[in-house]
Amino acid sequence: MTQTNFKAPFRADHVGSLLRPERIHQARKDFHEGTIDAEQLHVIETEEIKKIVDKQIEVGLEAVTDGEFRRRFWHTDFLEHLTGVEGYVPDHGFAFKGEETERYDVRVIDKISFNQDHPHIKEFIEFKEIVGDRAVAKQTIPSPNQLFNAGIRNKDIYPDVEEYTKDVIQAYRDAVQAFYQAGCRYLQFDDVYIAGLNAPEIPFNDSGYSREELIDLALRVVNGVLEVKPDDMTITTHLCRGNYRSKWAFEGSYAKIAPTLFAKENVNGFFLEYDDDRSGDFTPLEFIPNGGPRVVLGVFTSKHGELEDKENILARVEEATQYVSLDQLCISPQCGFASTHHGNILTEEEQWAKLKYIVDISKEIWN
Repeated sequence: MTQTNFKAPFRADHVGSLLRPERIHQARKDFHEGTIDAEQLHVIETEEIKKIVDKQIEVGLEAVTDGEFRRRFWHTDFLEHLTGVEGYVPDHGFAFKGEETERYDVRVIDKISFNQDHPHIKEFIEFKEIVGDRAVAKQTIPSPNQLFNAGIRNKDIYPDVEEYTKDVIQAYRDAVQAFYQAGCRYLQFDDVYIAGLNAPEIPFNDSGYSREELIDLALRVVNGVLEVKPDDMTITTHLCRGNYRSKWAFEGSYAKIAPTLFAKENVNGFFLEYDDDRSGDFTPLEFIPNGGPRVVLGVFTSKHGELEDKENILARVEEATQYVSLDQLCISPQCGFASTHHGNILTEEEQWAKLKYIVDISKEIWN
């Protein structure tokens, strides 16, 4: 399979992050204690990435990731390496159902632009070499809309949200082009922010704008970035309601965003959470354009290891075809298995069994 001859998202796909093996946890601990240096940590991470690339191919996945093994959090590691953004430790973590997250976030300290020496670019080049022509190398990064969360924009530096929006769009345009030049043909925007615009009370928001204005702005940001997307590059959006140690942050269907974002966002696919009742029903899928982006139904959960009932999965996919043709549908877990270094509460064996199960069921559905 070549990097330019594929149809993604794939029938059996996955969001990206994988459980960090104990060897990486120990190496990170050793690095922070000063018993190994950055180069030694990088070598260990690379060795473990090679193993999980092999494992993803073994279970039958056509798109593979580096498991986000070099990151601590799904979003901050990318954002804090943009010019004008820094990571910091706030007074509180984010409130999840039954747990507060580890305290870490990002904030704007200067004008935003893309850092051409961004480490994720170099890491992708190395990762793509590991994958070779055995599968499609998929890269995940936080959506540009994550920079619109409460408290991130410095209103002294950016009193005008339009100027801020312009710089965010340009930074991500440059990021897309940098990944493309590095050989990336499958890029995913992870977007908790957009998913939050469905919640009864919008989380992470201090803008003063109405829900409708925020939805329109979110669409404008992503589509502004996508104006530079090359034709042979697949870009998808993954909508997530929070994934931290098997906990979630908020709930709400996709009904409020669907008429705007499902109908008009110019991505090649949507990865959607549909693993429990928090996500609502499939009705919002009626706004997906016929023949448009693929819809990856996250009807499997990454939050625990128990395998879903196959007949129920088949029935849910059939139900979704009331709104989107079977040819436009795919299946996956609703989120990654380790959006942060902590990981969800299941074993690596359960993780791999679930991914193989998804591949096997996809073959049964799409022959």
